[in-house]
This record gives sequence, C-alpha cells and structure tokens, in this order.
Amino acid sequence: MTDHNLYELDLSQIEFNRACGGNQGGGDDGSETCVTLGAVPDAPGVFALGDSKRPDREPLLFTAQELTEAGIDPARFGLSV
Repeated sequence: MTDHNLYELDLSQIEFNRACGGNQGGGDDGSETCVTLGAVPDAPGVFALGDSKRPDREPLLFTAQELTEAGIDPARFGLSV
C-alpha cells in the first residue's frame, strides 16, 4: 500500500517505457497497439499507465499491488517494483 495521494503526484518527470501486445496492424492507423508504463519519481511503488497512440491523454495511476492484481508486470516494461 502506498502513502501517496495518487491524484496529487507530479507526473512531469516520468520516463515511459513501451510494451506492445503483438497485434501488428491492429490499429486504425495501421500501427501496433502499445501501452506505456513509467515509475512515478518520488513515489515508490506508483506507476503511470498510458496509451502510446494518445500521448496527450493523462495517464492512469496505479500502485504496484494494483498492477500485479491486474496481471501487469512492470518487468515487461524494463521496470522494477
């Protein structure tokens, strides 16, 4: 469990890594569907999940426990918990 209020965190310094689902050509624009994940600086155990096709959209925030429960492994993105 994190002690951070996820809605008050600074997201401006997140470095996102990308993982793709393997459905090449599956998007409307012909590109592969991918998501991005980045660790939130100064908030250990908190991650931001974004859409590589919509980088202008605010990412969703999750704790490491929530990612694990959803079956998302940060290691797939080159991140550690």
